[in-house]
Amino acid sequence: MLAIPVLAWLRGRLGRESAFLYSSISLVRGITELSRSRAGAFLLSLRWLALALFVIGMARPQEAGGNKAPQKASGIDIVVAIDLSGSMKSEDFELHGDRASRVDVAKDVLDTFVQHRVDDRIGLVVFAGNAYVASPPTLDHDFLLRNVQRLEALRESGTAIGSALTTAVNRLRDLKSKSKIVILMTDGQNNAGTISPLTAADAAQALGVKVYTVGVGIRGKAPYPYVDAFGQRRYQMVDVDIDEDTLKKISDRTGGRYYRADSTATLHAIYDEIDKLEKNKVETKRHAYYSEMMGWVVAPGLAVLFLETILAQTVWRKLP
Repeated sequence: MLAIPVLAWLRGRLGRESAFLYSSISLVRGITELSRSRAGAFLLSLRWLALALFVIGMARPQEAGGNKAPQKASGIDIVVAIDLSGSMKSEDFELHGDRASRVDVAKDVLDTFVQHRVDDRIGLVVFAGNAYVASPPTLDHDFLLRNVQRLEALRESGTAIGSALTTAVNRLRDLKSKSKIVILMTDGQNNAGTISPLTAADAAQALGVKVYTVGVGIRGKAPYPYVDAFGQRRYQMVDVDIDEDTLKKISDRTGGRYYRADSTATLHAIYDEIDKLEKNKVETKRHAYYSEMMGWVVAPGLAVLFLETILAQTVWRKLP
C-alpha cells in the first residue's frame, strides 16, 4: 500500500512515452491549442484505486467476533444453589451505598464470581419450598448470567435445603470432571421438602461432590420490607434464624467449608476465597470462527477496474 503513492508520483514525474513523433511542432499547431482534458488523470486514479483494493484483498481481511467453537473446560464443574424464600427479601445488606436485599446482593456477587470462572461449567439451582433448575452446568456464561439477573424471591413458603442440595448434586453426578462443587447459600433452616440435608450431604460425599455452604444474613434481627394499608413501604424487624450447625455438618462431610456472610463485603470475600481454593491449571484451547472479508474488498476493486476499462474504450477513448 505504501508503494502505490510512490509509484503514482514517479509515473507523473517521468511522464508517459510519446504516442506520436513529429519533426516540427508547426505540424500539430492546431492540436496544441486544444484545452487539456482531465479524463486521463481520472482513469489513472481509477486504476490506482483498483490496485489498492486488490492489495487489501491479498492481505485477507477477516471479521473477528464470530461464534466461538466449543472450548475445553477446566475440569471444574460448579452448581450454585441460591435460597429464594421470602426471608431473602430482608434488606440487611448494602449495595453501591444503598440498602439492598439478600437476593440482590447474592446476584451481584454471583455475577462477579461467574465472570472470574471463564473455563468452568457453572449451573444454577434456586429453591424455596421446592427446588428448581434455573440453568444446567454450562460454559455459556452469558446465558447463565441472564438467568441470574432474572432471579427474584419465590412466592412459596418454606426452605427446602435438602431438596436443593440433592437437585444440585444430580446436575453433577453424570459429568466427568476432576472436581465437582456445590455452593449453597441460604438464610434459614430446612423446613420443607422430603429429603434431609444431611442425607443429601451423604449422597454428595458418595459422588465426590464438595459442598461449600454460606449462611446469609446479619446476626440478631433484620429489616423486612412490607407495604402498609396506605401503600407505603415499611420495615419490620424479623429474627435471623440460620441453621449454622447443619450447614457446617454438610460442608464437613463433603470436604468443603462453611461461611457466614453478614455483609456485602464479607460475601464478596467468601466467593473470592472459594475462587482461589478451587483452581485447576490446564491448557485451554479456544477456537474462533472468522468471516472472510476478502470478497467485500476484491469485488469493488473488480468493479472499479471494469469501469476504468469501459470508460477508456468508449467515452474517453484515446489514440493510439
